Amino acid sequence: MARVPQKTADYYINSSVYVTGFSVLINRTLPLAYCASCARRPSMIRFQDSRSLYLYEAVACKSIRGAAEKLGIAPSAVSRQISLLEEEVGASLVERHRKGVVPTQAGELVIDYHRRHVAHRHDMLAKIEALRGLQSGAVSVICGEGFAEEMITGPIRQFREHHPGISVSLDIGGTTEIMRRVTEDETEIGLVYYAPAEPNVVTRRSARQPLHAIVGPNHPLRHASRTTLAELEAWPIALPNGIYGIRQLVSHAEHLERLRFKPVLTTNLFSVLVSFVASNQGITLLPPFAVAGALRAGSVHAVPVDNTALQHAEARLITRAGRQLSPAANRFLQYCMQGMEAFQSVPELELGAGAEVAV
Repeated sequence: MARVPQKTADYYINSSVYVTGFSVLINRTLPLAYCASCARRPSMIRFQDSRSLYLYEAVACKSIRGAAEKLGIAPSAVSRQISLLEEEVGASLVERHRKGVVPTQAGELVIDYHRRHVAHRHDMLAKIEALRGLQSGAVSVICGEGFAEEMITGPIRQFREHHPGISVSLDIGGTTEIMRRVTEDETEIGLVYYAPAEPNVVTRRSARQPLHAIVGPNHPLRHASRTTLAELEAWPIALPNGIYGIRQLVSHAEHLERLRFKPVLTTNLFSVLVSFVASNQGITLLPPFAVAGALRAGSVHAVPVDNTALQHAEARLITRAGRQLSPAANRFLQYCMQGMEAFQSVPELELGAGAEVAV
């Protein structure tokens, strides 16, 4: 660092980051009061790299207790690690609000560093796996509940038959959680329905999967070639809650037709919706691939809905833009693309034409 002129009252230290072993040195950009000792040595912060994990989880879980439960340690241990990290960087990293733990501006910088560090680690391991072949490793996947049944009976079964040494982690989440987990490198592969636009996401495969009216075995519409939202207003309806893109899609369709459903039941489980319909209590709106087992069993029936928004919804197979997937994850992607009904587009319904459509 250049010598500071004696007449200068204060100076700035340029910002840069150096990774050394298990610690990180940060050359901060901060206005500092001039002193002779500062002029003789650079102002470096040394902190233990591993402590950023505790800050990251506390913010992600919005509480110290939540982070502790996820990490399997005592809350006091999480607080202690964050406090030590704050001492090392010389700045407050979190604030406690009514909504939970919120990062300060300095905390955001450390969290961003942690995410990049984890992403680089994944890339390095992916390259090592490429050298080692598909003999061992792991694949992480997150999807909506509607994909889960076909995921188990299709890609996971086929993948394990050919690659028994590779483990698969499958989590179930709502649309927002799936997008977050993929963009923040917590999960390699996501399967999502009616997802919002996201510049940090790459769609590896998409397919048109219209939302259908799902009706019971004794319902008057069970053999109908099509129906309308206005007609469906006559029956009690159950819908997924707001964590799924389906609910946003239904709201968009309602807006187009200037009507509003009043659900008698909302839930975060598709299995509950299927049970509601199969017991002849009412109807729901889901893509047929999400209830494929019940359709085959004849416990429910799917009826196309004459609505532009519902007809053009898509299922998407996504990864983070720029992420280098492991060979195992790339191979798993191929099984999903080729072996899942969700990613095979269905024939388009001629809206308002009155033609019969086979379901």
